[in-house]
Amino acid sequence: MAACMKVTVQAFFPDKITKNLIAMTNFFNLLRPRLSKWSVALAATLLLATAVEAKVWMPKMFQSGMVLQRGKTVPVWGTADKGEQVTVIFKKKKYVTTAGTDGRWRVSLPAMKAGGPFVMQVNNQTLSDVMVGDVWLCSGQSNIDITVERVYPQYPREIDTYSNPDIRLFRVQTMTNTHGHSADVKATDWKKLDKGNAWQFSAVGYFLAKRMYEQTGVPQGVICNSLGGTPIEAWIEADSLERDFPKYVRQTQFYQDDDMVAAWTRANQMSNDRWNKLLDGTDPGLKGHWAAADFDDRGWRSVNQYGNLVPDYNYVGSLWLRQHVHVDAAHAGKPARLLLGTLYDMDYTFVNGREVGRTYYQYPPRRYQIPDGLLREGDNVITVRFVNKSGRPHFIKEKPYQLIFGPGDTVKLGEQWLVSEGMRMPSCPSGGASVQNLPSTLYNAMLYPLAPYSLAGVVWYQGESNTGRAGEYAPLLRLLMNNWRTVFEQPGLPFAIVQLANFMQPSSKPQNSQWAQLREAQRTVAASDKNAELVVAIDLGETVDIHPLRKKEVADRAAAAFSRMVFGKKVTLSPSVVSLVVRDGAMVLTFDQPLRPGKLHEFELAGADGRYRNADAVASGRTVTVECSQVKSPVSVRYAWKDNPIKADCYGVNGWPASPFERQ
Repeated sequence: MAACMKVTVQAFFPDKITKNLIAMTNFFNLLRPRLSKWSVALAATLLLATAVEAKVWMPKMFQSGMVLQRGKTVPVWGTADKGEQVTVIFKKKKYVTTAGTDGRWRVSLPAMKAGGPFVMQVNNQTLSDVMVGDVWLCSGQSNIDITVERVYPQYPREIDTYSNPDIRLFRVQTMTNTHGHSADVKATDWKKLDKGNAWQFSAVGYFLAKRMYEQTGVPQGVICNSLGGTPIEAWIEADSLERDFPKYVRQTQFYQDDDMVAAWTRANQMSNDRWNKLLDGTDPGLKGHWAAADFDDRGWRSVNQYGNLVPDYNYVGSLWLRQHVHVDAAHAGKPARLLLGTLYDMDYTFVNGREVGRTYYQYPPRRYQIPDGLLREGDNVITVRFVNKSGRPHFIKEKPYQLIFGPGDTVKLGEQWLVSEGMRMPSCPSGGASVQNLPSTLYNAMLYPLAPYSLAGVVWYQGESNTGRAGEYAPLLRLLMNNWRTVFEQPGLPFAIVQLANFMQPSSKPQNSQWAQLREAQRTVAASDKNAELVVAIDLGETVDIHPLRKKEVADRAAAAFSRMVFGKKVTLSPSVVSLVVRDGAMVLTFDQPLRPGKLHEFELAGADGRYRNADAVASGRTVTVECSQVKSPVSVRYAWKDNPIKADCYGVNGWPASPFERQ
């Protein structure tokens, strides 16, 4: 047994471990006559386990199927025993280093041309199917997080028919750390792009990789590192915040008590669970089977879905709605998809008494599958049980409400519903520890462990959670960009900054919009940084949805920005103002490119009093002339300075929209 063990060790383990195991094996051979066969076998197993534990460790980024950045030095790093020799073999070249006193080691691969697949050997570990191409990091909050599944109805044919083994997707899983830098991210892997692997991946990342592959023909790697609802300070390094924004760092001190955070979180979960149990136990709709197809709802009140379903502005508890839908013989028994737009807040949805889907919060679209045999000829009943812990239950306008049997074969739902109150409840105690939103917690746990993996560029799509503090966004964004360039050891790392899209109700009057102020911060930061470009999305939003679905267009514009920043292509992006003068009581703006000619909207002028008024504007060539009879001597001009400047129509002849701006 000892001889066999010696051969195995020499074949699979580094020299240092091999020598130790041989010595320890010889020791056990001396004791062997005094030990049982079981004891020797157990000792050998423990020795092998020790050897496995001592192997070289690398972060999750380094796995089979990964993509390494072409044209740049590529760091490869990890840990091992102090003084352990580490050998990396890649593309027939060997790189040797020794783990330091802290166990850390690192080698740098030279700049390489695109290609693959290759094999990387790191001591006893073999990483296969390694590609060399371009690597993009997509980060921010929920709009970069929105998945291919969510936007599928916008681009069904393209998503259904596209796969590409040269595009690899890497999703960083949610993790927080209030104490300091994490060594690694949660277990995850690189996946080849096909519909299944992309289904729950970032839609912007998916379309960006597709577009960049079309432009370059080289392998693409996309790292999605994002989390919905998070503010920018959660993604910034603590030392930088301590220096420039100390008020944020102080917020984290309380949360460094893990026991307190765990107790707070546990108490919040217990109160929510108990609240839901009490609601379900007392809801007359559940006891009385209000979702059943044969339930008698003739006494229920009829309401329009866009009216007030309940008179109260704040309704806590359950609310039941039913709609009768006629299905003809040709469609009876067939499967269908039920689209219920978007609802506020939680819903349980039934068809003829059977639950077909539930959604736990307001933003996801309701797309529920109705199975074979459930729909019958004649009368069918759709029942929606709303559960609200705050606010008024309601249907979101401008969303689809219909049954879909196939392409072009739909039954539109009516706007009238029958409604009955279920069980009113007291407010649910809430709170808990929103650790993910604390300063630096996501930088520590989800960003820092990725560095210094070599990148081609970053898409930063965030800001909705900071609109209430828009005045400080510009310095925070500069801080984040400097942080990331430092930790990734790429001083010129390109950033494509996606500007906030239009959202909320339009206004015909000037607004002091925080959303507009934050867009201006994004614009000015991009304009002042030679390695950043603004991705304008002011025409891609939705009035009723903070998560607009046109993510392919966002990705296409980001791809064009990278073509200019990374590859030096002469690409014309969104028009921007290069100068302005006051002439004959009007303000004349000169842009960096020709504009679509004609009358324009959403321009405003202000005089010395600082009060903005709607103004007339006309584009001709590269200039826009803006004038207002109420402002005789204009000193400032604004464009699209609203939450939702729905009439904004200043475009370059290339079809790209101008960014909202304020200039003096």
